[in-house]
Amino acid sequence: MAGSSKKTKKRAPQRRRSTGNPAKRPVLALEPVTARDWIGAARLRTLPLAIAPVVLGTGAAQTVDHLFHWAIALACLAVAVLLQIGVNFANDYSDGIRGTDAERIGPARLTASGRVPAKRVLLVALVFFALAAVAGLAVIVRSQQWWMLAVGALCIVAAWFYTGGKRPYGYNAMGELFVFVFFGLVATLGTTWVQVQYLPTVAWVVAVAAGLFACAVLLANNLRDIDQDRAVGKRTLSVLIGRRATQVLFTLFVLIPFVLAAWIALLYPIAWLAMLALLSGLVAIVIVWFHRDPRELVAALGLTSLTALAYAGVVYWALVG
Repeated sequence: MAGSSKKTKKRAPQRRRSTGNPAKRPVLALEPVTARDWIGAARLRTLPLAIAPVVLGTGAAQTVDHLFHWAIALACLAVAVLLQIGVNFANDYSDGIRGTDAERIGPARLTASGRVPAKRVLLVALVFFALAAVAGLAVIVRSQQWWMLAVGALCIVAAWFYTGGKRPYGYNAMGELFVFVFFGLVATLGTTWVQVQYLPTVAWVVAVAAGLFACAVLLANNLRDIDQDRAVGKRTLSVLIGRRATQVLFTLFVLIPFVLAAWIALLYPIAWLAMLALLSGLVAIVIVWFHRDPRELVAALGLTSLTALAYAGVVYWALVG
């Protein structure tokens, strides 16, 4: 119609599509990443699980040779701690690029939050793996156990493929098995072997205890994330067996080490004092059974780690006292 003004339709502002992979999203500069964020990503509450096997393995070694092989013990401790931190950053990277950490309950991850480029997190993980390898090489040179180069390489490979690679075993209900083997048996028995080249019975007993504590922490973590893991197709053991079975298994994993401590106490009576660590373990069990908010399981995770460290300290005292 002549003389009439043409109406122009206003276009609605287009939303930028976000990729399902948080690592490929543009890095948001809302808040600068601080040292505290990096320390949080290292998950310090899990480090007692790296320290406990070395303490227990060293105690077992001193039942064979009363001398304290401090240089080897400290190098073993460095390997365990550096490898644990490397695993934590590798998990941050791998879970982040898969998008499985996008809707998590616990503390925010660097990669999933989009605040740090994924490649930078990967680089940090590789640096810690390399430092662990250097410390491990020092242990091997000092102990002359060259065949353990293969064991060290296997540990790093297992650490990476927990959540890395095309078929991570942590996504297929194998996490607890590998944690028991590497953070329990290998870490503890390896510490004993490089010091005295012998594995007494008590070394196997405390290795089982260390592995069970590590598995208990993993179960608490996976119980917390069970709904999110199920939604994204992450088939952890908790997802497969359900909440109630996970609670039962967690309880057994926390209590069995104290049954083993009672056996140790028959030969080393001071080990009875390890029962004091059971107090924090019982609190963790209560939280796992009666929590109302999944966030409460973060406390159970931390308490279980501290229980493992206290247990290791007392049992070490019993073995060397």
